[in-house]
Amino acid sequence: MRLRIKVLPQIAAAGKYFHFGMKDYDIRNIAIIAHVDHGKTTLVDNMLKQSGLFRENQEVGELILDNLDLERERGITIMAKIASVWYGNTKINIVDTPGHSDFSAEVERVLRMVDGALLLVDAAEGPMPQTRFVLKKALEQGLKPIIVINKIDKANARPEEVVEEVYDLLLELGEDESLLEVPVLYAIGREGIAKYSLEEESKDLRPLFETIVKHVPPPRALRDDTTQLLVSSLDYDPYVGRLTIGKIFSGSLKKGQDVVLLKKDGTTVRGKVQKLFVYEGIGRKEVEEAKTGEIVAFAGFDNAEIGDTVSIPENPVALPPIEVEEPTISMVFSVNKSPFAGREGKFVTSRHLKERLEKETLTNLAIRVEPTDSTEAFKVSGRGELQLAILIEQMRREGYEFEVSKPKVITKEENGKIYEPIEEVVMDIPETYSGAIIEALGKRKGVMKDMVPLEGGRVKLVFEVPTRGLIGFNQEFMTITKGEGIMNKSFLRWDEWQGEIRYRQNGALVSDREGKVTAYALKGLEDRGVFFVEPGTEVYRGMIVGEHNRDKDLWVNVCRQKKLTNIRAAAADEAVKIDAPRKMNLEQCLEFINDDELVEVTPQNIRMRKKNLNPS
Repeated sequence: MRLRIKVLPQIAAAGKYFHFGMKDYDIRNIAIIAHVDHGKTTLVDNMLKQSGLFRENQEVGELILDNLDLERERGITIMAKIASVWYGNTKINIVDTPGHSDFSAEVERVLRMVDGALLLVDAAEGPMPQTRFVLKKALEQGLKPIIVINKIDKANARPEEVVEEVYDLLLELGEDESLLEVPVLYAIGREGIAKYSLEEESKDLRPLFETIVKHVPPPRALRDDTTQLLVSSLDYDPYVGRLTIGKIFSGSLKKGQDVVLLKKDGTTVRGKVQKLFVYEGIGRKEVEEAKTGEIVAFAGFDNAEIGDTVSIPENPVALPPIEVEEPTISMVFSVNKSPFAGREGKFVTSRHLKERLEKETLTNLAIRVEPTDSTEAFKVSGRGELQLAILIEQMRREGYEFEVSKPKVITKEENGKIYEPIEEVVMDIPETYSGAIIEALGKRKGVMKDMVPLEGGRVKLVFEVPTRGLIGFNQEFMTITKGEGIMNKSFLRWDEWQGEIRYRQNGALVSDREGKVTAYALKGLEDRGVFFVEPGTEVYRGMIVGEHNRDKDLWVNVCRQKKLTNIRAAAADEAVKIDAPRKMNLEQCLEFINDDELVEVTPQNIRMRKKNLNPS
């Protein structure tokens, strides 16, 4: 897509964004936080485009910072990204954060790097579950947000009401009336427009840039007797090796400088700044020196971890480590032991699996990996099903082959009582389906807290549901609402165990032998349930091939072929017509399986199977 990009005059007059030789430039570090789909990445796109970063005739796509394949495929931000723009003599480092609750550890990690936050809120939806979470974390860091009411061009936008809802949320979380004085802007992020008021005529993001420069405080050194950098991220460069990324809280860093790494366990490691980079646009630029407040990346340590501190040997002073909330969901990753094991994967051993999972914990603070009773299986914990599904999909694309168990909720015990995580669930659905949804969540120990009529025959439902009750619910939700419902959830609190919950109502159709699926066999079994496989699919004994229409498992022969005779029937040449199979993606497979089942993951296929392939 070709774009004609109008560079703001303040930026053009400052010589675009090549200011790294200057000694007197100001810095503003700001994170963009919001609920999923409230327009963070789209707004950042236009901030970059209006900053003079691209040539006027340069082809620029959308979602510039969402550069991972999975991010573009799913339309969500998974990893926090850093970019920089210039407005006049001020460099603005922008951190784009994920909006989905499963990736909230990314938000907690990067908030330590910034001095302000842009809180985006949809002008129609208003504050949502993740809005509360990210705002709470920003206030805990002492950040005063800039409120941006986005998507004011929506047909059902209600910006004035949303502003009041945000103020109510600020008072509830911050308990400080001075928060009511934070600046409020109105925006159409996809068009690159921001306004001080709804009535104002605006054609660009100048009001947003000016508000950032005016209201986000410039960074101030914590100490004047040392250098302190908090490691907030890690990266790898094919030319210089492992990069340590973080904000300089005190002092400065110079290329060639001797430094010391203060580990979280109290040990120290000496090193040297071999290469030093600052963020320039959507990339990095090598520099000789960086001052207090800059977000930098440097080569010098191969064993740095997120939460460590980089300081100087003469006066090493550590910063408080980064803390994130505990995981709520766990799964067991194990070596693939199916009859088809080793056919498709490049990395198939327990050593490969262990090394890859440990590597993930270095950059993903929300992921925990623990050993199990078996040397071939590892317990992996995270914030939610989606986060673990993303990890599984990434590993699958990298060539790993393994098996995973059904997700399980993590509980904790206090004073002899078992506590489990409770989530707030907000739904926007057609009013016709509200009764069925209330009934379905009631069976999963959900409690309805609010019901608000919306325009167009829709209704907003608010529930509190145990995390256990949401495992496997997404598919049921989409079925009930015919794909017209929107569901968002966020961790709310720990509460006492809510009682037993029954998950899948139907049993599975399980192959009783190895072979290739035939249309003839599927035709004869159509009345038994819905199949996940099609003719020609290779199956093995114990592999799940469909969903039974009763509550018990049924072992079936899906490889049966029609017996050949020398008598030709009148309709012998007619093609067998069968129902289309239900195609199951990774998340649907994880939702479907029971405790006695596994999902087999390979670079080419995702299969479901019984743990015991040969029951008596």
